[in-house]
Amino acid sequence: MGMLFPLALFIVIFYFFIIRPQRKRQKAQDDLLASLVRGDQIVTIGGFYGTIREVRDDNLVLEIADGVRVRILKSAVASKKASAAPAQKEEPGGKEE
Repeated sequence: MGMLFPLALFIVIFYFFIIRPQRKRQKAQDDLLASLVRGDQIVTIGGFYGTIREVRDDNLVLEIADGVRVRILKSAVASKKASAAPAQKEEPGGKEE
């Protein structure tokens, strides 16, 4: 019984400091990959910036320069920089015409 308490404590600490944060990061990455649409600006894990031109099942076509298109796996997307249709904000106190 004396050895059971430290083992249980170790398992609880392991869960809250390693397993749970990793699951949250994986869920965020899965949500990011599911939200990719044509026109999004992204950064790949290799450091390429580009605009999505076509989305397929497990890959996408990325335009990294004018006329330069590459096909990459969705899992190679590190982050999204901008959405396809950014919302326009109205400035408070704007002039009326």
